[in-house]
Amino acid sequence: MNQSPFTSSISTGLLANRYQLKQLIGSGGMGEVFLANDILLGGTPVAIKFLTQTVVDSKMQQDFAREALMSAALSQKSVHIVRAYDYGVSDKGKPYYVMEYLSGKSLKDLIPLSLPMFLTICRQICLGLQSAHQGINIDGKICPLVHRDIKPANILVIPEPILGHLVKILDFGIAKFLNYTSTASTSRGFNGTLPYCSPEQLDGEKLDGRSDIYSLGVMMFEMLTGKKPWQPETDYFGAWYKAHHFEPPKTLADVKLTLKLPQKLNSLIMACLAKKASDRPQNIAQILQVINSLEQSSCPSLPTTLASRSILSRPLDSGLTIILEQTCRQLSWPENKPIQEIVFPQLVDTGQKSVAALWLMLPKLEIKNYALATRYNQFIFITSPHPMLLWVTVLYHRELAPKWLPCYLDMQNLQNRRLVSLLAENERYPLIFFSLEAPHSCANVLSSRIDPTQRQILKTWVEQSHNLPPTSQPHLSKQLLKQQYTQIQSRILQHLESKPQVVLSGSV
Repeated sequence: MNQSPFTSSISTGLLANRYQLKQLIGSGGMGEVFLANDILLGGTPVAIKFLTQTVVDSKMQQDFAREALMSAALSQKSVHIVRAYDYGVSDKGKPYYVMEYLSGKSLKDLIPLSLPMFLTICRQICLGLQSAHQGINIDGKICPLVHRDIKPANILVIPEPILGHLVKILDFGIAKFLNYTSTASTSRGFNGTLPYCSPEQLDGEKLDGRSDIYSLGVMMFEMLTGKKPWQPETDYFGAWYKAHHFEPPKTLADVKLTLKLPQKLNSLIMACLAKKASDRPQNIAQILQVINSLEQSSCPSLPTTLASRSILSRPLDSGLTIILEQTCRQLSWPENKPIQEIVFPQLVDTGQKSVAALWLMLPKLEIKNYALATRYNQFIFITSPHPMLLWVTVLYHRELAPKWLPCYLDMQNLQNRRLVSLLAENERYPLIFFSLEAPHSCANVLSSRIDPTQRQILKTWVEQSHNLPPTSQPHLSKQLLKQQYTQIQSRILQHLESKPQVVLSGSV
């Protein structure tokens, strides 16, 4: 992060009788970030940001509380916005908010980017911005949020085994509070980062999502070239005001002669930099449409980390032991489960050992058709705000629609932890098909193989879940996992479509 323009007045100690401050880990124009332990949650590490402003009256406290609450609500809506848990004002009048502690790199330290990585990161930034611009429900009213300070230093990029890189937007909603405190104490009422500010933001006008789109355009330009679209003689307000209002941006080709970009991407970035908000893309969806089309046209493979842990099982044999397959075929549909097309995980006891399995009910014709399908599996795990695992199995056949079999497991549940532990112990897990038509008997048994590396990761996740403090927010984690699941579905399909239909068991 940028060097702090002020000397820290925050000392390590106990904050709000809950957070044990450990050390300063970052500083910038907005404030200072401390690593802390949440002692009420068993010492869970968190990041606490103290803002530069001092809250001097009740009105400012109310404004900060509102912005912090909206930021926290928004962070539960998108996995691409850093999660905020708590907020308050220190005994010295310093407002602070408590965030998830993340280990990653600032986007500013990764610039410039290759085109594939640029597309991956831009798409995730756009998904976060789109959630904010669409708004959150506050007391029955939809309130759109504008970031007001989109820049590389406010984008965190975290290594992630599923997406390759997971992007988090920092400081959502806080810029508006800082703008209020600045307005209360200065005549101009400006707060932001000059190289990334839209013309309307510099004029102190009311902002909407198109201001963030302008800032995103500046950042996209920089992500590809390593430089900004303007290079004024000074960094003072007047020089940047002139650049944003009156000077046309440089072209990407002029700044980086070796850069070869698709024309539609070049046009998109320059459109985002339009002086008038009405001449820019009017919403993030228009930007996402271009980015998605570019990713699809280039047909990128799945991230290496995903591909190395993705398994295609042979469609023509179950790969299970004779005893296990015979045990599965003799099973009856559980009486406590409805007669409908569902899937759920449940243990199977062979008499010698217990095995984690997927039980599913489908019409007989589908069971017959998917008997020749390729099986693919993937696992996604998050620890915060609640430990939860998504277990995804896909049945893929070129002539049929893919059959997605997702299962969400609350890893705070002891039985689920045992199930995942058993899943990690075996090379394969059974898929037990029951017919939707009476008498609802077992109609087929297939299997899906788990890569040894992934099995080891599952064991690690079980241990992590066991050591985490109790929480009560499984619905929030499930919502976040659903977002990641939606994002990787198209990539999984591209991956499967690129492979021969019959594939030997093993890593791909």
